[in-house]
Amino acid sequence: MKNKKTEANLSMIVSKTFSGLNANALKYLLPLWIAPLTGVMFRCVFAAIVFWIISIFWKQEKITLFLLGAIGLYGFMFFYLLGVSKTTPVSSSLFSSLQPIWVFILSVIFLRERITAMKIIGIAIGLSGALLCILTQKSDDLASDAFTGNMLCLISSIAYAAYLIVSNVVLGKVSSLNMLRYSFLGAAVSSLIVMAFTGFDGHLFSHFEWTPFLVLMFVLIFPTTISYLLIPIGLKYLSTTLVALYGYIILIVATIVS
Repeated sequence: MKNKKTEANLSMIVSKTFSGLNANALKYLLPLWIAPLTGVMFRCVFAAIVFWIISIFWKQEKITLFLLGAIGLYGFMFFYLLGVSKTTPVSSSLFSSLQPIWVFILSVIFLRERITAMKIIGIAIGLSGALLCILTQKSDDLASDAFTGNMLCLISSIAYAAYLIVSNVVLGKVSSLNMLRYSFLGAAVSSLIVMAFTGFDGHLFSHFEWTPFLVLMFVLIFPTTISYLLIPIGLKYLSTTLVALYGYIILIVATIVS
């Protein structure tokens, strides 16, 4: 079990390092080279295809996993990419670091987790910092609409916390590959439905250049596919709150790269 926990912790470090790089890569792409919702569609469809290829010999189907992806996973990416396109990578990562707070609050509501004075103080400090960021950050060349972007990133962090909690419950019944392939299939279907209404918007593909294309491939392979492939390992052997705490790596990496 000790080795499994070490593997789980290493998996979360690698996963969240990719997520930290993701914030800067997405900021490079959005919205100049690709629209936020088009980016969500690419991430969901690409990862769904990869996970289905990897798990081609698995046979168990779960409608719960499909809905988890269609609502939870797509909802998180929907708000996150819209938010990143309007605010800075550091600000978006700041709201990702709030995930442990939302995990705790949701666990208290739905899983009856015990409330302590220290936890309440921690939540108050974290939310005060987020509120300070929302109210004081000004829009500039890097953040076209900082307030809206920060609010969207705040919503995305809540959606991701819900995704982690449900994923942790589901992983006790199904394999990680089954969870990933069906949840990303659900997310891919949601993204294609939304895309049918909003239209495909990718400047990159009408004015092709190698640098933004390679940045997009980095986002699809590392922060999307490999990062999400590692998260179930962490959820299986670590508490959901600890997995969420690794979100602070996103803030550190995004700040250094920025």
